[in-house]
Amino acid sequence: MNAFYNFVGPLLGLGVEPKDLTFFQISLRGIIVFVATLIMVRLGHKRSLARKTAFDAVLIVILASVLSRAINGSSAFFATLGGGLVIVALHRLFASAAYHWHWFGFLIKGSPELIVRDGKMLRDVMRRNHVSEHDLEEDLRLDAQMEDASKVKIARVERSGDISFIKKE
Repeated sequence: MNAFYNFVGPLLGLGVEPKDLTFFQISLRGIIVFVATLIMVRLGHKRSLARKTAFDAVLIVILASVLSRAINGSSAFFATLGGGLVIVALHRLFASAAYHWHWFGFLIKGSPELIVRDGKMLRDVMRRNHVSEHDLEEDLRLDAQMEDASKVKIARVERSGDISFIKKE
């Protein structure tokens, strides 16, 4: 183990003050963190970055914050990578629990809310979700290729924040 540390230590600037890291050391740290993060996210869940829920945004923000410390040297390199792996594992564990227990999914991911019913805007729910009439109309044009909300059977603000539409028949 000492041979590994004696070889890798100087390359990565292990044990060096952050201000004393060289361009090469920071670059090498960045490459390793990039590859390690890619592996962590792939081990996590394919859809974790595509879902756009607050639950997934928290993973992104915290993982980026923790792993940046490995690059800039403000925290121990390998311990920080390990911490990132623990965060991804916890995210996956929570996602699995949300799959198995619906109540837990509501707790960590939220729930969809109806904002249009039979062509009528539910303004109190829209206000609570910070969806203006203009926002609704924009999503209606972009996602449903429609101009008129009165032709919508149901519209929901989904857990991701996207608005889904079901047209009247």
